[in-house]
Amino acid sequence: MAEYRHLDYMLLDEKFSEEELMVRDAVRTWTSERFIPLIMDHFEAGTFPTELTPELAELGVFGPTIPEEYGGAGLNSVSYGLICQELERGDSGLRSFVSVQGSLVMYPIYAFGSEEQKREWLPQLASGKAIGCFGLTEPDAGSNPGGMLTNAKRDGGDWILNGRKMWITNGTISDVAIVWAQTEDGIRGFCIPTNLPGFSAPEQKHKWSLRASITSELVLEDVRVPDSMRMPETTSLRNPLMCLTQARYGIAWGAIGAANSVFDEVLGYTKERIVFDKPLAGYQIPQAKLAEMATQITMGQMLALQLGRLKDEGKMTPAMVNMAKRNNVHVALNIARTGRDMLGANGISLEYQTGRHMCNLESVYTYEGTHDIHTLAIGNELTGIPAFR
Repeated sequence: MAEYRHLDYMLLDEKFSEEELMVRDAVRTWTSERFIPLIMDHFEAGTFPTELTPELAELGVFGPTIPEEYGGAGLNSVSYGLICQELERGDSGLRSFVSVQGSLVMYPIYAFGSEEQKREWLPQLASGKAIGCFGLTEPDAGSNPGGMLTNAKRDGGDWILNGRKMWITNGTISDVAIVWAQTEDGIRGFCIPTNLPGFSAPEQKHKWSLRASITSELVLEDVRVPDSMRMPETTSLRNPLMCLTQARYGIAWGAIGAANSVFDEVLGYTKERIVFDKPLAGYQIPQAKLAEMATQITMGQMLALQLGRLKDEGKMTPAMVNMAKRNNVHVALNIARTGRDMLGANGISLEYQTGRHMCNLESVYTYEGTHDIHTLAIGNELTGIPAFR
């Protein structure tokens, strides 16, 4: 495997602190040495290398911004972004696995859970001894999560939950599920152990994207939970949307990692591939494509970095995240498509990274808010006029 060469055209490495670079380099090394040698076989088999979970926990990538008293590393948001960048350089499924654990499971427990829930679950999740999933999307409620049909009804001191969730990362292997449901008082969140009667999580197969990621359906059939499993600070749809903002932030960084992986591979390939007695990189059309790829990656890096600094300063807004997720995934997908074309027939081989990234990014383009929904969110922010309906 060739040594990875990170694109830093505008010397942005100089803008990171020593701690941020140390975190990035540790995850970069692990991804290169431990994950990338395995990913081709797992992608082809449609499996995720769960045996690496203890190593990920040791790296400190599960909920790294969670305070140390709850098992987290207490890192800043830019460090978390760099973690996502390096993980998605390996595979979008790897970043998804980690992102769900931190942004969609640990974050809501920390932000909306009871002290008892925090003490019970956060250290287990941070150490990788427990895996979590986030149940919001439903078969008929994707871009309109407020239209969910999953419901929770009071029965004495308990709640009875019924419903289905779809496209749930990690669901089949999870020990705890964050489930959002309609109640007579609006949408509420529940922190539910997955071994309860009536709860099941069959895996969704037959995917050509995110193959090295466990995708599941959640089925709740009269699942009885005590009120202590309701997250007490959840009051409305705003709460799961806050979780999605955290996850989308990581995606904005992660997509640039995938784009960097493609660029590095294609640049090396075109410099070595001889066509009509000279390297492919010596022709105008390949150079024009490489220049455009490098420019778009660099702009995406700058957007992600500024977003991270604003997040750490408490100035980040959801609409800013809409812009960064929308732009950086769009850029990464276009780069992957271009790169696959530049690799010629080799572009469809799993011996190369590019085609796998291209397939994965088709999902990333859609999940956690489709490209068009993010477009409308930005339009709403700019005009003050909602155009969703």
